[in-house]
Amino acid sequence: MSAPAFDLVLRRARVATASDTFEADIGIVDGRIAQLGVGLAEGRREIDAAGRVVTPGGVDAHCHLDQPMAPPVRMADDFDTGTRAAACGGTTTVIPFAAQEKGQSLRAAVADYHHRAEGKAHVDYAFHLIVSDPTPAVLNEELPALIAEGYTSFKIYMTYDDLKLDDGQILDVLSVARQHGAMAMIHAENADCIEWLTKKLEAAGRTAPRFHAHARPMLVEREATHRAIALAELVDVPILIVHVSGREAVEQIRWARAHGLKVFAETCPQYLFLTAADLGIDDSYLGAKCVCSPPPRDASNQQVIWDGLNDGLFTVFSSDHAPFKYDAPEGKKPGGEEVAFRHIPNGIPGIETRLPLLYSEGVLAGRMTLNRFVELTSTNPAKAYGLHPRKGTIAVGSDADLVVWDEREFVLTNAQLHHAVDYTPYEGQTLRAWPGLTLARGEVVWDGSTFQARAGRGRFLRCDAPSLLPRR
Repeated sequence: MSAPAFDLVLRRARVATASDTFEADIGIVDGRIAQLGVGLAEGRREIDAAGRVVTPGGVDAHCHLDQPMAPPVRMADDFDTGTRAAACGGTTTVIPFAAQEKGQSLRAAVADYHHRAEGKAHVDYAFHLIVSDPTPAVLNEELPALIAEGYTSFKIYMTYDDLKLDDGQILDVLSVARQHGAMAMIHAENADCIEWLTKKLEAAGRTAPRFHAHARPMLVEREATHRAIALAELVDVPILIVHVSGREAVEQIRWARAHGLKVFAETCPQYLFLTAADLGIDDSYLGAKCVCSPPPRDASNQQVIWDGLNDGLFTVFSSDHAPFKYDAPEGKKPGGEEVAFRHIPNGIPGIETRLPLLYSEGVLAGRMTLNRFVELTSTNPAKAYGLHPRKGTIAVGSDADLVVWDEREFVLTNAQLHHAVDYTPYEGQTLRAWPGLTLARGEVVWDGSTFQARAGRGRFLRCDAPSLLPRR
C-alpha cells in the first residue's frame, strides 16, 4: 500500500484569493501547498472544510510587540502573547518594528529585537526598521547593508520627540530607500502643530483623554501627509503613508495619485469602528483606552475610509496593534496615576480582532468583496514588504497559511481574546465571523476553541525587494 500523497488535505474548501473564488481541495506537504484540485489523493491527515470560506492567513504588516519603551511604560504583549493572539484571529505572519533609539546603532536595535523574538513566536515574522537617528554611519553603511540582508522596509516618524526626523533627515533616508529598493513608511503628523495645541490645551486645564483628539486635528495629518508626498516627489521614491484616519489626508493621497506619484496608503480598524467620542464626551479617564495617533475621527470620516478601502486608495489594512494595559502602572496609567493626555501611552490593541472585524462588517455586511478583503489583509501586505508569493496567497508553492472561517453571530468581549491586554476597544461589538481554524505552515495553531501553543515554531523571514515598487 502506497504512502499518503500529502501530509494534510483540506477538503471541500471555498478558496478565496485576491483575484478568484473557487471550490477545491488543498494538498499540503512539508508546510507548503503542493496541489490544488478536486478529489485529491488522501493525506496522512484530513480536514473537511465543508464548503466554508478559506482565505490565506492574514499578514499584519504594522504591529508593535515588546518594543522598548521609556520606564515605567511597557508593552503588554511580547512575541509569545502577541503572536498567540494573532494566530487565534487568523493572522499567520506579523511584521513588528525593530526601533532604533537616538544614539544607538541601527544594527544594535535589530540584534536586540531578534533577542526579544527568539524562541517565543508562534507564527512567522519579519521586521520593519524604525530609523530615528540617521547618522552618516546609518545612512551609508548600516541601512544599506540591512536592506540587503532582508530588512527591506523602514518607518519614518514626523512626530514624537524621541522618534521624529526633520525634513532634511527624511530626505536623506528616502534617498537610501530609492537607491537600495526599500519601502519607506511614514507616520504623517505635524509635531510642531501638535506641541503648540497641546500647550494651549494644558494652559486652559484641558488635559483629559478626550483632548488628545483636539491636539491632533485632521489638519496636522493633512499638512504632514502633503509634506511627506512632496519630499518623496523630490527624491522620486514611492512611500506608504501609515494609519490614515480620515478625509483630509485621503484627499492629499488622491491628489498625489492623480499626478502620477507612487503613494501607497494604509488604514486600521480604529478608523472604521471608533470615533472621537470613544475618547470620552466628558473628562472620564476611560477614554485613555482609545488614545492612539492619529486619533479616531467622526462617523462621516468612517465612510471616507470605507470608500477608500473599496476604490483602491488603500493598499494595506493593518492593526497598528500597540498593546498597553489600561489599569496598570506600566500601561495607560503610568506609575499608577491618571495622567494628562500628553503622557498617556499612544496605541490600542487589535492584532486579534483585525480580520474578524473587517470580515464581519466588510464582507458579510456587503461593504466589500471577499477578494478585496484578502487583497487588503494578506496579499497586498505580503507584496508591499517582499514576502509574496511565499505569504499572502493560496497557490502551489506558497506556505500553507490558511484560515477556515466560521460565520456566526456573537458579541465580542475581552475575555474571549488571547492578548495580554486587560481590555479591547471593541468590547460589545457584534461580530458575524471568527476563524474556526488557523493553519500556520500546515500546522493547526487555532482550532476554533483552543490555541495550540508551541512557542518558537514561528520563523524569522528575510524579505525580498517589495514587489509593489518599480524596478530601477
